[in-house]
Amino acid sequence: MSEKSRLPSRFHFYLITISTFLLVLSSIFLLQFSNSSFIPSSVFKLILVNSTSFYLNPNVIREEIEVPLLSSEISQVHTKKLMMRKESPCPVSNSSEKAISFRRRRRMACDPVQAHLRVYMYDLPPEFHFGLLDWKGRGNQTWPNIQNPSKIPAYPGGLNLQHSIEYWLTLDLLSSNVPTMVRPCTAIRVKNSSQADVIFVPFFSSLSYNRHSKLHGEEKISVNKKLQEKLVQFLMTHDEWKRQGGKNHLIVAHHPNSMLDARRKLGSAMFVLADFGRYPVEIANLEKDIIAPYRHLVATVPSNESASFSERPTLAYFRGAIYRKDGGVIRQELFYLLKDEKDVQFSFGSIKGSGINQAGQGMASSKFCLHIAGDTPSSNRLFDAIASHCVPVIISDEIELPFEDVLDYSQFCIFVSAPDAIKKGYLLNLLRGINQEKWTKMWERLKEIVHFFEYQYPSQSGDAVDMIWEAVSRKISSIRFNRHKNNRYNRSQLQVIRTKL
Repeated sequence: MSEKSRLPSRFHFYLITISTFLLVLSSIFLLQFSNSSFIPSSVFKLILVNSTSFYLNPNVIREEIEVPLLSSEISQVHTKKLMMRKESPCPVSNSSEKAISFRRRRRMACDPVQAHLRVYMYDLPPEFHFGLLDWKGRGNQTWPNIQNPSKIPAYPGGLNLQHSIEYWLTLDLLSSNVPTMVRPCTAIRVKNSSQADVIFVPFFSSLSYNRHSKLHGEEKISVNKKLQEKLVQFLMTHDEWKRQGGKNHLIVAHHPNSMLDARRKLGSAMFVLADFGRYPVEIANLEKDIIAPYRHLVATVPSNESASFSERPTLAYFRGAIYRKDGGVIRQELFYLLKDEKDVQFSFGSIKGSGINQAGQGMASSKFCLHIAGDTPSSNRLFDAIASHCVPVIISDEIELPFEDVLDYSQFCIFVSAPDAIKKGYLLNLLRGINQEKWTKMWERLKEIVHFFEYQYPSQSGDAVDMIWEAVSRKISSIRFNRHKNNRYNRSQLQVIRTKL
């Protein structure tokens, strides 16, 4: 064949090859951005990688990705491989719409108009927040550089961590204005308070109590008390507080002893609390306040490593302080009832030494974990049990539970009243009467909802931070409804008076 006759053949070959390549490439992009793609997202990750995103997609199961993440598991900033979980089918408010739309929104900056909650956050001086973590900004810098995880101050470990809620919420709001930060669009920070649904007060009150409630040297007033006095003065002089008397303000006071001096003066605000154990009903109640989960101390057990019914030799487990005051006296009574039972571990323990690891191992090898009222109705022990996939047995009649308006705790917890629990043989007969099938059903549910109690930065769809913002949004909606209803006659009467004048 001559050279001239071969040219058209080569031309046709190149043309067909290029056309085929372009057709395949365009098909991939069309499928990726459609809502009904049949190609797994993990395949697309091999083609398209968003190198600027810190977000871990919760829809991908057990895929390992290197990301800069600040995790409540480690309480420090570093790069870590995380095992991703699939989203739970729990009937959370608007969860189905949220799950569908989140894949679209995660590629773009959050739109304040579309966010469930618009939040105005005061630019309080660092002494109220990250300054308590010994952070010092340059010049008049108010906030750390949250785009660089190595620049974010680490939260102190130990028991401090269980009440670190204000830390995670503040970080989440700061990140909501960073276009490259991929996170849920549930809450977004706005710069104009008139556009806000809620006003957030970034005071690390639990840390202030833990670190600065005692007098040092020649101090006559503790740093914690001084900060509360300054905060009250700051809020009372601002128009944002005066407009609604503080009813649209959100203050985190998760440690039961935090905000002791200021809570009565600021009682009109919405509090984020662990429980109502040390609050009078006129200051804190379910009508206006949010119950947030403790940050658990034991490590979360991966679902595929969670021991089954037959692999957990211990029937019931409790480790902690036994001699408590007030409602916690029941711990002592249960200790004497259960301490000699062969399949029960009921012992004194603390976080010192390897205490947290021992508690984690004990819970992960037990069928039931006892959550017994102590000095207060709640503790991090409940959330340690959830993280360990150990079915919680709640013996605390005054306890309030996080997100109970959307979570049915009876699906994964056993509730026993205090009077019944201290009847001889009652508790053990109840637990031994729960068969493997019923226990396994609760165990499977625990693995589905554990994500709702995880604190992390950046936040993920359906984690503890996201769930708290959702709870605030629902509460604000109720408050707004009541306010509008109360305005019915007030406004009409005012209009009649003005007409007469």
